[in-house]
Amino acid sequence: MNRSATDPRTPWVLDAVRTPFGSARGALSHIRADDLAAMPIADLVARHQGLDVDRIGDVVWGNANGAGEDNRNAARMALLLAGLPHAIPGVTVNRLCGSGAEAILSANRLVAAGDADVVVAGGSESMSRAPYVLPPVESAFPRTLDLVPTTVGWRMTNPRFPAPWVESLGRSAELVAEQRGIGRLEQDEWALRSHELAAQAWADGVHDGFVSPHVGLERDEPIRAADAATLAGLRPAFSSGGSVTAGNSSPISDGAVAALVASGAVAADLDVEPLGRVLASAVVGVSPDQFAIAPVGAIAKALDRAGRSLSDVRVLELNEAFAAVVLSCLRELPGMTTDRVNPFGGAIALGHPLGASAARVVIDCMRHLRRLGGGIGIASACIGVGQGIAVVVEV
Repeated sequence: MNRSATDPRTPWVLDAVRTPFGSARGALSHIRADDLAAMPIADLVARHQGLDVDRIGDVVWGNANGAGEDNRNAARMALLLAGLPHAIPGVTVNRLCGSGAEAILSANRLVAAGDADVVVAGGSESMSRAPYVLPPVESAFPRTLDLVPTTVGWRMTNPRFPAPWVESLGRSAELVAEQRGIGRLEQDEWALRSHELAAQAWADGVHDGFVSPHVGLERDEPIRAADAATLAGLRPAFSSGGSVTAGNSSPISDGAVAALVASGAVAADLDVEPLGRVLASAVVGVSPDQFAIAPVGAIAKALDRAGRSLSDVRVLELNEAFAAVVLSCLRELPGMTTDRVNPFGGAIALGHPLGASAARVVIDCMRHLRRLGGGIGIASACIGVGQGIAVVVEV
């Protein structure tokens, strides 16, 4: 798209950078959650020497856990640790697995409304360092104190919720796959595809200039030289006789993504060719036990708002929380051929640091569209507790 022909107040994603995604207890696991969040913010600002940092109106940051070292407004902590001026405010948003996309959308709205010229947006999660928490005690001098892990999924669930709502995320994904006739072999094949595409993308230099090495980690740590036999040999992770395994699920991981969202006028001042822009977005709710299929409704609503159809979409980035999620959604998206889906691999191979993942899928969607010469794409993610988010982007 010809940037010079656009309104100077049109919001653009000018640039983005992320850490490599680390495995659980891997290369990034010793880094505090607030320090991890600060890394891509500092990297992003450092590579735009012409940017007057005092023009940054806000930092909007996605973070899903907030129970540990990220507990006190991760955005504000991260911007201070990144060395940004004290005068810059920060706000943390939590839409669970959609948090990073929500942050980019919030930044987009700030610029469109004229409330800021430049916003740093993104997200992070240190799942390795998620703490155990102690629930409130119901009586004095309790005889037992049970610690609850906060890494992912439900904890301290409300007893008023129906039992199906509070199933593990993996079990819910499994049930949705069963309803749509998606078996173990199909899920394992998608997982293998994810690893192969992710490894090829790194070999081809796709992430050069986007992923910034840290602490000796230069590429996404969870990528494996997977093979069909190894995947087939893994036991079901969530129920006896089930189809969802550790191999066809996204791994526990750590990482952070930061994007620079600014007006067309700022892009012109910096002489930056933007990555792309947001055309429309949507968030929908479904029954919590059907969260895996929620992206379908969000995609339909976002496309309608953009005045587009699936046939216009050149790239679909759909967060691979589970292979069952992607395959279930594709059953409901007629005409969406798999060659247009997650062309760099997905979260099964790259990792799924909760607050960062949806930001990554938005940016990767724009980046692949640029490699194709432009067009329309969709970035989408399922969200625990029964939501889905979708963002229509244009390059």
